[in-house]
Amino acid sequence: MEEKETWKTVPFTTENGEIVEMYVLEETTLQGIHYILVTEDLNDDSEEALVMIMKEEKQQTEDEFAVYDVVENEEELQVVAKLFAELMEDVDFQL
Repeated sequence: MEEKETWKTVPFTTENGEIVEMYVLEETTLQGIHYILVTEDLNDDSEEALVMIMKEEKQQTEDEFAVYDVVENEEELQVVAKLFAELMEDVDFQL
């Protein structure tokens, strides 16, 4: 795995207003929708990590920041997880 400092982080604002830095592990576009695979912690001591698949929501204007929501639709989650598994060959996904 790459050094922790080289991973791109993105700040996310939770529903209660807390700002959380998430590491972007991979990104892809499927049928015009941009998806990112993120994790909150890159702990090198463990081989397991909790990751989330998030998708970009359409914005009203181009000036707005991108808004991402966790993918909750089970069918969509399965399809996108499979795509990320193919992109990250050395990683096993369990849903």
